Amino acid sequence: MLIPEPRPDPPPRAPRAADELALDLPPVTRVGDSTGNRPGPESVEATGDSNDSAPESPPRLSPDSGDDPPAQRPEKLPEAVEAVVMRWNPHGLALLRAVAHPGTDGAAAIGILGEDETHAAALRVEVAKFHPRIDFIVPVDEREHARPVAVALVVLDAGALIGEEMVARVRGLWTDGARVVFALDGVHAHRDWRDVLKLDAEMLEQAGGGGVEIVPVSARMAAVARAQGDPALLDRAGVGLLHARLVDAVGAGAVRDQVGIVRERVVGETRRRIEAQLGKLRAGRDVAVLREERARLLAVNDGGRGSAMAVVRNRVQLARVDLLHEVGGRIRASHTELRGEIEGLARGAHAEFVRHVSDCVEKLTQEMDRTIRSRVGELCRQVEESVAEEWHISFPAAPEQVSRAVAAPGPRLRGVEDHLVVALGASAGFGLGRLAMTPLALLRTFDYAIMPVGLLLGAAVASWFVRARRHLADAAHLRQWVADTLVDARAELEQRVATALVDVEERLTDEVLGSATAHMVETDLRVGELEAQLRQAAQRRPALLLACERDLAALEFA
Repeated sequence: MLIPEPRPDPPPRAPRAADELALDLPPVTRVGDSTGNRPGPESVEATGDSNDSAPESPPRLSPDSGDDPPAQRPEKLPEAVEAVVMRWNPHGLALLRAVAHPGTDGAAAIGILGEDETHAAALRVEVAKFHPRIDFIVPVDEREHARPVAVALVVLDAGALIGEEMVARVRGLWTDGARVVFALDGVHAHRDWRDVLKLDAEMLEQAGGGGVEIVPVSARMAAVARAQGDPALLDRAGVGLLHARLVDAVGAGAVRDQVGIVRERVVGETRRRIEAQLGKLRAGRDVAVLREERARLLAVNDGGRGSAMAVVRNRVQLARVDLLHEVGGRIRASHTELRGEIEGLARGAHAEFVRHVSDCVEKLTQEMDRTIRSRVGELCRQVEESVAEEWHISFPAAPEQVSRAVAAPGPRLRGVEDHLVVALGASAGFGLGRLAMTPLALLRTFDYAIMPVGLLLGAAVASWFVRARRHLADAAHLRQWVADTLVDARAELEQRVATALVDVEERLTDEVLGSATAHMVETDLRVGELEAQLRQAAQRRPALLLACERDLAALEFA
């Protein structure tokens, strides 16, 4: 039997950053002769000073050389340390148990296949960030004479059930003797992923898989957890547990050096988590969010009533300005239109014009009522958006008010101007008659007709003067009446605007005050809950600090 030649101790070297980050695993060292026989304990004793010539860590025997000697098996973590790691880093403990379990050659690659290539690629990237590293074959070769894989990772979609084609491929992997690890990716985006997982497991069991374990994972959640440095979120992502299952299936890490590296990394990660929690407790960062929320609630001790009332007043004033401007514009437009109609009004149509003005005022009033209701609704929506989105303010429609009837214009009083126009018309008519009869004065036959004809012409001209004067005076009287009527209509519309806005402001004020009061009550209750939580946190802090320090002390035995 051959005895291994003693080797000098390797010179110490400084740890490299790549060793600490990448955790490159040591290669498997084969010891023994060419026939594969391993040396027995008696051969080691025959070498004399075996302690000086032996390497720092006993080498791992080849996979086909039998079981490891008891002295070469990695020591298990103490129960106290294992309990601490289980509390703080459960996925790390699962990984440590997986690499400590002897299995097949760790260099074996894992075939990966999935219904969605995007999910499979993202999950492969996240699993590759864990150590020990795992090689993947992407995708599994489906050719007839392709080399079967020993371990396969099947990535299922959390948003859909497994298909018949995928079930057939999994059945083929089982037929080839492959160990299949299932992962359900995308659990963060689907609320019913548990039902999908249960149904997928039942379908796989019916396909001949026996007890199938499907690991729920989320590659997206793992990426976010790594970016934010949140170990708790990384544990919830499930990628660490999936990595441990893959390591267990492959048997990677059966080398003692690799087990030691993984154990140091798991214990170190657990220690960092405990120290981070310890620092958070000592600095009070665990209750900082509660204090900030309490300060924010106490800053608005009136329940937002002051700001809400300011918004109500501002919006009401803006609505008042807009509505009054709208009333003035409509009145001016109506006045201009009616004045134009008066200019072309025929004689004897004054009575019809009065009814037309009355209809115009009624139409204007109805249009303004609709405008007021629309503006009030817009005002309520603005208050809802400006004050708080959770306030749903609603108001009943204002009852339609009947406009006052337009009074007919009174009779026009005759004055001195009318008599003067009669006199001027008669004088002008008599003068025009004499002028027209002057050529007939040369004939004595028409002497008796000059005076009567002149008087008739004078009377006709005087009558025309009087009718023209009456028409002009009636038109002026109508214009004045229209102006007075529109002034009254404007006053009535402004009164309607003021009444509607006062009613809206009153309703809004009641609603805001009621909501502010309810908000103040909720704020007081929430502040009380926060203070109770702060007191409980202060009472628990010494016990938590003691527990963290005790767990750190327990890790020293690792």
